[in-house]
Amino acid sequence: MKNILVPVDFSKPAENALKVAVQLAKKNDAKITVLHVIELAESLFGTEQFNVDDEQILFFMKVAKKKFDKFLQKDYLEGVDFIDVVDVGPASYVISENIEKQNADLVLMGSTGASGLQEVLIGSNTEKIVRRSEVPVLVVKKEMKEFAIKNVIFASNFEMESIEAFKKAKVFADSFDAKMELLYVNLPGNQFYSTEEIREQMRSFLNEVQVPFSRDHIIIHNDYTIELGVLNAAKDAKSDLIAMPTHGRRGLSHFFNGSIGEDVVNHSTLPVITFKI
Repeated sequence: MKNILVPVDFSKPAENALKVAVQLAKKNDAKITVLHVIELAESLFGTEQFNVDDEQILFFMKVAKKKFDKFLQKDYLEGVDFIDVVDVGPASYVISENIEKQNADLVLMGSTGASGLQEVLIGSNTEKIVRRSEVPVLVVKKEMKEFAIKNVIFASNFEMESIEAFKKAKVFADSFDAKMELLYVNLPGNQFYSTEEIREQMRSFLNEVQVPFSRDHIIIHNDYTIELGVLNAAKDAKSDLIAMPTHGRRGLSHFFNGSIGEDVVNHSTLPVITFKI
């Protein structure tokens, strides 16, 4: 965790994310890139690169830079290694582009979540980044004066494809000396498995990552959906952070199947960190 990217839109959730990023930067001797995107509709972007030399775009960038400079005049940023970047384009595209351009190894975003028709048809930029990002994405909803993580819950189906996500989540938890509990959400109907079947699945998974199987760190939660199961189990376990792998589904596959990671990010009041698989 040496390069943290924090997209901001001057809102309170964005500042909440920036405050957490500062704490992580100080803890890990990391650099922060604070990114503001002047958002333009994707329909304005064709196959050719957008002409950022356009006089109107330059005017908006200058106005945004002044507002950005004022936004960054915060006492808590003193002594922190950070740069500010103003870019233009569709927000989720520009953020994804800057993850690579700035060599970020963590994206930290604030979010209020989306609901109703907006959630179905539009979704938030945070959800889009969770879907697209190749690096971990940490999403916070509330102001956290101290980002103290003591209990992490890792939610997964414990298939072998999630091994790398688990390893990264464990490194993150270990950096806080936090306890990590492993959660399997058991569903009704044809997705139901017995307790022993689930334990065997988790035991095989942990053998692959050379972590001892312990029932003290295993949670099997029954619920109607995986999203509800994750949120309810995290509440019962008094977790400080939800960690989970996520698939980068797009297009019709995403519309019909959705992404559990995005749904949890959208509705959780706890911080959530996702790892692309």
